[in-house]
Amino acid sequence: MPPLESLVILSTASLIGLGLLTGLAAWAWAGWLKLRTHELDQRRGEMMPAVGQRIDLADLKERIRKLEAIAAGVDF
Repeated sequence: MPPLESLVILSTASLIGLGLLTGLAAWAWAGWLKLRTHELDQRRGEMMPAVGQRIDLADLKERIRKLEAIAAGVDF
């Protein structure tokens, strides 16, 4: 059986190495999430005018429908 000091040193080195790998993985994951967030923000910036136009168009259609109902004498 190896001496106790060797096992302690090996265990400590293993834990430190595992901690470094975990830290590196967390750093890479955070960078990847930041990249994806940036890509999605760019896409959202491109899509927002179209979405805003669709909302405006739907709002105008709803207003026209209400005005037509008022003109026809229908109460809400």
